[in-house]
Amino acid sequence: MSRLIGLDVGSKRIGIAVSDELGILATPHGMIARRSYNRDGEAIARLIQELTAVRVIVGHPIGLAGQSTRQTEATETFARMLADRVPVPIELWDERHTSTAAREIVGSSPEVRRSGRIDAVAAAIILQSYLDNHPELRSAQHPRPRGEPGW
Repeated sequence: MSRLIGLDVGSKRIGIAVSDELGILATPHGMIARRSYNRDGEAIARLIQELTAVRVIVGHPIGLAGQSTRQTEATETFARMLADRVPVPIELWDERHTSTAAREIVGSSPEVRRSGRIDAVAAAIILQSYLDNHPELRSAQHPRPRGEPGW
């Protein structure tokens, strides 16, 4: 399996995470300051090419009760724009509670927020959740030899 990219799309920043080549571990990879659909799409397309990524997972900000919010609609619009501009599949993945979890990991001081660390860690949480829920991606690309235990 090649790498997957995870995105936490906000109104000011896009947090980025990347999986290892085996599709086991997601790690924060930085952030992109939002500019425009064209510039954001170009930056993500370059990242896909540099990392030879095969899929992009976009955090889907569904409301806690499962309802659509203004941010849900903005993210869906962003994902559709991205799907028109990049050569790999784009998939939405539930991101409820990821920003809260990211703030618990890295803190929430003004400098941490401005640095984009919260956004990148939130993207890693989104991508790790996706990887954990899709183990078939690993086994389909790297089958175990017969008789080798699955762990």
